[in-house]
Amino acid sequence: MFISLDGVDGAGKSTQIELLKAHLESSGKSVSVFRDPGGTRLGDAVREILLHRQEIPLAMTTEMLLYMSSRAQLVEELIRPALESGRHVISDRYLLANVVYQGHAGGLSPETIRSVGEIATGGLVPDLTLVLDLDPAIAHRRLGSKLDRLESRGLDYMNRVREGFRSEAQGNDAIQIVDADRSVEEIHHQICDVIGRFC
Repeated sequence: MFISLDGVDGAGKSTQIELLKAHLESSGKSVSVFRDPGGTRLGDAVREILLHRQEIPLAMTTEMLLYMSSRAQLVEELIRPALESGRHVISDRYLLANVVYQGHAGGLSPETIRSVGEIATGGLVPDLTLVLDLDPAIAHRRLGSKLDRLESRGLDYMNRVREGFRSEAQGNDAIQIVDADRSVEEIHHQICDVIGRFC
């Protein structure tokens, strides 16, 4: 099974990914966890440019294409082989993030991004995407003062991101919204309940 976790920055993805990995492993499943962008030598280099080299200006289309190049390598080198070997895969973000961050929030066409994503991934999409939904003002307070390129775009941008995720989830059972304005344990229990319906 291929699962991705997404949501506004600061919603608690990293914590929930670790808990989900442990939950799946406790039931005897082999699990691989990847982050997107990153995970490969190319992906880590691209991630550095995308998130931390703010002195390098990036047009929105350039930004989207860099994410796609990192993802193409991640799929080819790690995700597809893991799935083919029978492992469960959890990805910290995937294509939906670009549809929302550069599309809904950034002004590019979501449909165009999906088309580029189809090429970059060879059509590989998650069986299930869990979106941790949280008020961006709350999420922003959790991030602290050292913000990456996307986190520093402000609350108006992040509110568009949140609405983009909600819009993409409407009528799509493969995208499930999880209320992230609760305790870590409550969020984990809801995630496990959702996973149980799909496994």
